[in-house]
Amino acid sequence: MKRAILERAGYDVTVCTAAPDAIALLLTDTFDAVVTDWKLGEDSGREILVAARAQSHVPVVVVSGYCAEAFTAVEPQADIYLEKPVDPEELVTIVSALLASPGKPVPNA
Repeated sequence: MKRAILERAGYDVTVCTAAPDAIALLLTDTFDAVVTDWKLGEDSGREILVAARAQSHVPVVVVSGYCAEAFTAVEPQADIYLEKPVDPEELVTIVSALLASPGKPVPNA
């Protein structure tokens, strides 16, 4: 669903269905932003967040039904946490704002 939302907004999207695949891509490729869930089967979005932060300060958006757990997790933190189900317009607005102003906090949408 997040893929379709972001592609409709004009973004090129790379999809991974498992955390190890996403981490491998983050270690070898460059991305403008990362949108991930916090619970990924047996894996955690935290590993993806760590790999994204190792790449540089690529913006990270966590979209999850487990935002409270994700938000209280040990560093590093995502740039923003969105509770599922996410409003498509809100997701696009936030990703656009993060890409327009890297390193700056995004206002609550």
